[in-house]
Amino acid sequence: MSEQTVVVAADVHNVVVSADYFQSYSVVGLLAVIGMLFVAVAFGAGRLLRPVVPTPEKLMTYECGVDPVGEGWAHTQVRYYVYAFLYVIFAIDSIFLFPWATIFAAPGYGATTLVEMFVFLGFLAVGLLYAYKKGVLAWT
Repeated sequence: MSEQTVVVAADVHNVVVSADYFQSYSVVGLLAVIGMLFVAVAFGAGRLLRPVVPTPEKLMTYECGVDPVGEGWAHTQVRYYVYAFLYVIFAIDSIFLFPWATIFAAPGYGATTLVEMFVFLGFLAVGLLYAYKKGVLAWT
């Protein structure tokens, strides 16, 4: 008789644990639904409140303040992409420098993290040297 009671108690415990587990996901789901409703209401309010007056100028294709002339294909200078890549390189550098500064102060990690950071900065320096040699950093 006592074995049945223990089994029932174990099943009740599992039900309580699974109820807590799904309750935490229900909170996340509820927040996701509220977020989607917020966005839908904002878009709906914008659609209801904005004036709709289509004119030929508004319906014309517009790109960076330049009226479209000729064909749709145009040459884009590659240097803008290179500037974007350089920005990404240095943004990643800053992302890794901040955690490194906190770990560097921890006992036992000083020399290891210092060597790792110099290797990382060496890779960045090689990338910067390559960009310099290619003439990317010369502003024209």
